[in-house]
Amino acid sequence: MPAVDPILVVENIVKRFETQDGVLVAVDDVSFNVMPGEFLSVIGPSGCGKSTLFNVMGGLLGGYEGRISVGGETVRGPHASIGMIFQEESTFPWRTVIDNVAFPLEIAGMAKVERTEKARHFIDLVGLNGFERRYPSELSGGMRQRVSMARTLASEPKILLMDEPFAALDEQTRLLLGDKVLQIQQDLKQTTLLITHNLTEAVQLSDRILVMTYRPGKTKRIVEIALPRPRNSEIVSSDDFGRYVAQIWSDLREEASKGLKDDEARRVRSGGAGAS
Repeated sequence: MPAVDPILVVENIVKRFETQDGVLVAVDDVSFNVMPGEFLSVIGPSGCGKSTLFNVMGGLLGGYEGRISVGGETVRGPHASIGMIFQEESTFPWRTVIDNVAFPLEIAGMAKVERTEKARHFIDLVGLNGFERRYPSELSGGMRQRVSMARTLASEPKILLMDEPFAALDEQTRLLLGDKVLQIQQDLKQTTLLITHNLTEAVQLSDRILVMTYRPGKTKRIVEIALPRPRNSEIVSSDDFGRYVAQIWSDLREEASKGLKDDEARRVRSGGAGAS
């Protein structure tokens, strides 16, 4: 078989921010490749630079060192091949489900009949068939996130970036939406990157998991998840699944502890300054 090139290449990314306390290194020399159709999760403690890395990859944040490329083309801003889904609920409350999903197609100038047909396809794909004429206020939080997913997928991006899209949902809903994400990813062979702090979610969904260190955010380890596919949420009860969660938590616990100590030190400094 011929060799397959990575669809996404992240090379030596360093991102710094100017703060009142000086220069903060948020992401420090992070590199990895993503293959076509792969599902890769990025996990790390709060403050490790996950969302910063996400915004760099999506072309929303400049002023960094290193290079992001899609299909060999350097990313210099928002890229047509990259679709993004955020933690914050982003549906348009004045538009129905079908009009929300069709919105990017409308902006692109697609004829109404064609964009409506395409929107219906993606609404069905995310499991919202029958809700086309509902408004976001009539839907649950999980359903609204599925509308956001359908809207992003309607543009047919080569790469889907998701930044903790289910963080505000309860654990049961997250697991069930994970099943839906796996089904969609399998049906579309969609290259997907997920930023998350949830170990169960990462192991359930991923082919590989990149574990980041506490600030500055570096690659601590990349874990290959050798669980059989197709998968669904039933796998979370298996012994192999539990071993992966324990293994990743061991890495993550060390980094999260550094974050807690850092937070405590800042509180002490802040309290001392307030008392003087």
